[in-house]
Amino acid sequence: MSNGKPKIVIVGGGFGGIKIGQLFAKENVEVTLIDRHNFHLFQPLLYQVSTSVLETGEIAYPIRSFFRNSPNVNLYMAKVQGVDQARNVVITNHGEIPYDYLVLAAGATTNFFGMKSVEEHAFGMKTLQEAVHIRNHVIHEFERAEKPYRTPEDRKKRMTFVVVGGGPTGVEEAGAIAELIAIQKKEFHLLDFNDVSIKLIEATPRLLPMLPEDLQQHTVKVLQKKGIEVMLNTQVVDYDGDILTLKSGVKIPTTTVIWAAGVRAVDMMKNCGGECARDGRIWVEENLMVRGAVNGNVFAIGDCAAFMHGDMKRPLPTVAPVATQQAKVAHKNIMKLIKGDTNLEKFVYKDLGAMATIGRGEAVVGSPKKMTGFMAWCAWMVVHLIRLAGFYTNMTVAFKWALNFLTSARLGRIITNISLDPNK
Repeated sequence: MSNGKPKIVIVGGGFGGIKIGQLFAKENVEVTLIDRHNFHLFQPLLYQVSTSVLETGEIAYPIRSFFRNSPNVNLYMAKVQGVDQARNVVITNHGEIPYDYLVLAAGATTNFFGMKSVEEHAFGMKTLQEAVHIRNHVIHEFERAEKPYRTPEDRKKRMTFVVVGGGPTGVEEAGAIAELIAIQKKEFHLLDFNDVSIKLIEATPRLLPMLPEDLQQHTVKVLQKKGIEVMLNTQVVDYDGDILTLKSGVKIPTTTVIWAAGVRAVDMMKNCGGECARDGRIWVEENLMVRGAVNGNVFAIGDCAAFMHGDMKRPLPTVAPVATQQAKVAHKNIMKLIKGDTNLEKFVYKDLGAMATIGRGEAVVGSPKKMTGFMAWCAWMVVHLIRLAGFYTNMTVAFKWALNFLTSARLGRIITNISLDPNK
């Protein structure tokens, strides 16, 4: 302990990490939050950055600002490489950080399921940099396609956009791309937009599997109405940057494949001294302590934790409500241990329902009451605005959503990665 106060170290500034940091900020402890970035990212809205609805600063918030009035919480900007539980230290690229209690909240990354070629050439969508890269690329492909020296085949390939993954991220991304292209159609006078193709590929028979079947079918109909080809029971096996190959043998010429088909834990989780599941998540007990923790003082929450107990058939999903609910229980249990109480609380997840937006004025909500269309879209907006950080961000995002709904405005259609070389 430092200065007589328990030393709490939190790895990760996502939903779980920020929530538990805020809870510990009110306690008589010293907290170090480690993250390789200095901002908290609101990942559910990454697709809106990638399709020019929002800017980066509207879905990212400085971590230090959360704890401006909490002198017992400090950010340590570094990349975590592992944990030595025997010595109670976190190993980073900027040295070791000792702890009395450790909370792993390191989040997740894109799962390419071992397909190296796909990983090399497709676009992931888990980071701010990836979303900006997609935005630059998609807009730039229209500029490239309009060049008069392009062959018809090359032009069509550049205007074929494939999203892989039928979960909320894939559905939302595909719908948003369709709306972005509707704007481009008004401004690129030399292109034949009959060459544009948007495909949403899902390996299973259903989109949005967490929703009732009637809402899944509604989603497919809305996407198809937007001109999106929904391809179910379709598996990707290869992508070389020009040709996407399906398991059926079908080949799709395209320069744009956005991968939203799965997540896995970050690689460093295997170096944290615990047992990991197939997707790299670290197994935790019902009290959220890492299974087999050497000193009984390491917990894991959120996307990096594999929680499956009782009659559960699979680990809890990697969604924000899981992380924030687990943060509350992990905080209570660590405070109990600090006070000498070993009767720890068991975590019970309260499912708050699922929702996804399909486009401007269109969404689906599964519970507590099933909704579609405009009312579902309004409910989706309210839920996401509540979770955003900061009054300024809430006002700015609400204004942009209203403007987009009324005028289809996409003010962020700016290519920012142009080479400084005047010859390129």
